[in-house]
Amino acid sequence: MSDALIARYHRQNRRRAVLVGTMALGALLAVVLDLITGPAGLPLSETLRALTGGEVSRGTSVIIWQVRLPVAIMALLVGAALALAGAEMQTVLENPLAEPFTLGVSAAAALGAATAIVLGLTLPFLPAVWGVSANAFLFALAALGLLQLMGRIRGGGPEVLILFGIALNFTAAAFLSLLQFVASADALQQLVFWTMGSLSAASWTGAALLATAILITAPFALRASWQLTALRLGEEQARSFGVDVTALRRWALLRVSLLSAAAVSMVGVIGFVGLAGPHIARMLVGEDHRFFLPASLLTGALVMSLASVLSKTIVPGVLLPVGLVTSLIGLPVFFSLILRGKGRR
Repeated sequence: MSDALIARYHRQNRRRAVLVGTMALGALLAVVLDLITGPAGLPLSETLRALTGGEVSRGTSVIIWQVRLPVAIMALLVGAALALAGAEMQTVLENPLAEPFTLGVSAAAALGAATAIVLGLTLPFLPAVWGVSANAFLFALAALGLLQLMGRIRGGGPEVLILFGIALNFTAAAFLSLLQFVASADALQQLVFWTMGSLSAASWTGAALLATAILITAPFALRASWQLTALRLGEEQARSFGVDVTALRRWALLRVSLLSAAAVSMVGVIGFVGLAGPHIARMLVGEDHRFFLPASLLTGALVMSLASVLSKTIVPGVLLPVGLVTSLIGLPVFFSLILRGKGRR
């Protein structure tokens, strides 16, 4: 390799590192914007004083630390988890339209939540406040565990996993419709609101649990970055480099399961962040997963934080479910991918 090519490679990596740092700064600024947005209309100076321990009124302190900051942190973490999961899923399934809900995570989590809301069936040793989240988490993990088992039986290829995921989606959706049919008016209203995705129930405990899930999975994803990059060249090419594609896919889907199940169980169904985040990151830093994975995580965090801001500002005085806002953001990306794919044929 010539000196010119080596120098070009290092310049490209420095540019990617700068872009990742810029996205991290953007996500931080989006959190600050989320903190100063809301019906109370707190100015930036007062918000910063409250965050740094300065002298503010008790009402301002409560608004920042007990209301807005948990929501802002939860939005950041949910976006990061879903986008990181989407980035890995698009790679291991070799499908640009894959996202955490492709394999039935969303429908399974909604079915678990419906079981708690409509039937009152939860884990007996948990406080009632965690019943819905725990059920959603367990159902999502169980669905993906079943998917992994069925994929192993049939070879575990990406086409098989996607087909099983579609089948799980329809099955969970059918049982969810049945529970909606027999639900009381109050339970039905609560379930519909949960399936729209909302940050209104965000808490420090929930944020800590989701942060733990990210801290557990992200290092292993980054450790497998070169193997994931090789897989983007094709399964046969990756195998020629010594990559155990079957094991790589199995462990990646396990990480995806934990991240997506944890995120959905905390805030309900949030669509398109896992699709839009990785594609925006890919356009910025390319396919090298050493940069692509952190960029996806940060892009998802930025998109989700901005969606949280929009959910409070689109209709003055009304807090919209954030899942509706992310769908509006993700739809243009989805249609652009379809049109780009059509243009290549």
